[in-house]
Amino acid sequence: MSTSPATPVASTATIKPTDLRGILKYVPRFQDQIFVLAIDGAIVADENLPNLLVDIAVLRSLAIKVVIVHGIGQQIQELSKLRQVPITNSDGTGVTDAATLDLAVRASARVSHVILEGLTQNALKAAITNSVRALPVGILRGIDQQFTGKVERIDKDLLIHLLNAGVVPILQPIGFGPDGRSLRVNSDLLASEVAEALHASKIIYLNDQPGLLIDGKLKREIPVNALRAILKDKPERIADPIRSKATHAVKAIENGILRVHLLDGQIMDGLLNEIFSSEGVGSLVYGNDYQQIRQATRRDVRVIYNLTRAAVKREELIHRTQQAIEKNIDQFFVFEIDENIIACVTLYFYPDKPQLAEVGSLYVMPFYQNRGIGKKMVDYACLQAKERGATTIVALSTQSFGFFSGTCGFEETDKSILPEARLKLYEESGRNPRVLVKQA
Repeated sequence: MSTSPATPVASTATIKPTDLRGILKYVPRFQDQIFVLAIDGAIVADENLPNLLVDIAVLRSLAIKVVIVHGIGQQIQELSKLRQVPITNSDGTGVTDAATLDLAVRASARVSHVILEGLTQNALKAAITNSVRALPVGILRGIDQQFTGKVERIDKDLLIHLLNAGVVPILQPIGFGPDGRSLRVNSDLLASEVAEALHASKIIYLNDQPGLLIDGKLKREIPVNALRAILKDKPERIADPIRSKATHAVKAIENGILRVHLLDGQIMDGLLNEIFSSEGVGSLVYGNDYQQIRQATRRDVRVIYNLTRAAVKREELIHRTQQAIEKNIDQFFVFEIDENIIACVTLYFYPDKPQLAEVGSLYVMPFYQNRGIGKKMVDYACLQAKERGATTIVALSTQSFGFFSGTCGFEETDKSILPEARLKLYEESGRNPRVLVKQA
């Protein structure tokens, strides 16, 4: 990566050359997907910006499409002080008078150019666009918001054209009204609108906070339902500098974006660590990616038995009678499409090792294979294991070793990790499966 000096906080999160193998695991998963990077003005002004732009170059080299939406909060305040021109607000959420709009346009031009210059230095094609169509907010609670705008639509055709040509679009927090004149737009909102229009797979908010702070503590990951409830009932629990991003994260997920990240853009290699490691360095807000997965019930026993018979014949799965499946039905999760079960997986906890869980009996009907359902089932089982207190997850496989290691992030380990009773069954089966492990 870049050899520029790291900020003091950066030393705790740097990717080493030995981590490149781990990054490559994500390449097939993220290739040709669209990531919207929302970069606060404070991060554009930070000394880590050159390193962040190198990270963006790495994403582009891995065929990940990147759209940049930037803020200008710090820059407009600095311009206001320098020119001694009072501003009505700095983030585009309140009244924007003519003087504030003028400074916003000037600040936007400067920030966009800094980003454009940095991307050019990293041999990337980029373009500042006029793809944000806006309308005046109008009068709210009796107060004319003047030149504050709301997004009417995003010119997605233009952005898709640029992305397909290998160009990184740069979007300013300025929209253009029906008459072509400028309107100030909040950048957090804009990132959400852009992601929705482009069907992006991620929004990544880069700011000067460590992540989502709730009650003063960093929350590494949170489901959207929980975050929505906090914002509705006790918004003051969320740190003020990050509340806007939390609000728009919820909106984005409600509109189909599955993952929203919030992280400190001052951390060297932070962007890569957040995307290409299971731990990350910031916070993840996630939608319900598992709405088609449910706990199996006794009425599913016969279907599960018939579903897995072919895999048993091929020695992919251990033979289980219907009675055995029914006895352990609480270990099974199933995936439904139109109320038809097309996949299953089991999750088992060892009584003598409560922090260890085993994922097994994974099967997806052939017609539905290669659609990401198997990974979704394993990810869901791992999430359930973590929520129930497991810290380590194991999987035993004779023919799906590559799937567990290459797609699901497991690593091969020695069979000695298994509890004594499970190890005995392992030896007695004679199947000699490989043992894989993953931290929850």
